Amino acid sequence: MLNSMTGYGEAEGEINGVSYAVEIKAVNNRYLKTNVKLPEVVAFLEETVEKLLRQNLSRGTVNYVLRTKDTSANVLFDVDETALRALMERLNRVRSSADIDGTIDIGSLLSLPGIIRPTVPDEEMAEQIKRIVLDVSQKAIDKLKQMRAAEGNSLEADLESHCQAIRQNLEKIRARSAVVVQEYAKRLKKRVDELLAEAKLKLDEETLAREVAVLADRSDISEEITRLDSHLQRFAESCQSSDQAGRKLDFISQEMLREANTIASKASDAEIIRYVVDVKCQVDRIKEQVQNVE
Repeated sequence: MLNSMTGYGEAEGEINGVSYAVEIKAVNNRYLKTNVKLPEVVAFLEETVEKLLRQNLSRGTVNYVLRTKDTSANVLFDVDETALRALMERLNRVRSSADIDGTIDIGSLLSLPGIIRPTVPDEEMAEQIKRIVLDVSQKAIDKLKQMRAAEGNSLEADLESHCQAIRQNLEKIRARSAVVVQEYAKRLKKRVDELLAEAKLKLDEETLAREVAVLADRSDISEEITRLDSHLQRFAESCQSSDQAGRKLDFISQEMLREANTIASKASDAEIIRYVVDVKCQVDRIKEQVQNVE
């Protein structure tokens, strides 16, 4: 079964009065690229979270965001009282020396860098945070994978419809190629007979057969038809594989387009070329859709 590279997943959990909410968004990418954003208080889990993402996902740009909210009386941040006190004393001296009226807004001072610092959890608390974050993250990843799978089913159905259209055109090409040489021989004999009738000459049947044989060899597309049919079978088999099917499908679709181009260059029949144009249109649609497959 195919999986799309686009998807969304979210989950939330709580421990010790602190809620942890994870949001994951994934879009297309040729490789796996992860962007992990964590609050400072849980920044020590960045490597662990990234490892979890890589264990579950193989392709796409994955944006991971963790948000925390403290609903308890505990505070996740410390105030550097020494730095705050020193800053207030310095501002009071400046105010006195400059004879400035007014009061100091502590709220504004707290927004200065270094005054508010995240609380460093002890070993026990760090382990609890790790467990809840990994649990919530895995739930969000599972939801993301479910959405990817659902979209993958739609992609697979669409790809199959394009492959079926190619098969139908391929059968028409196969049937048409069987009579092209015969029609060419009839047209050539008729034209030569018309030209030689004026000169009262007779056509050498051996020469005609030689010319027809040259055309038959030059325009033989049976190998290309067989290879294209084989590519369609491999494509269908790869759609049932979950092992990075996107890369395989991308390669096979390129080979399908190559065979179609070869058939068009070798065919000397307008009807076959018309069928090949339809095949190439279907392959182009396949190549576009394959870019969404994980």
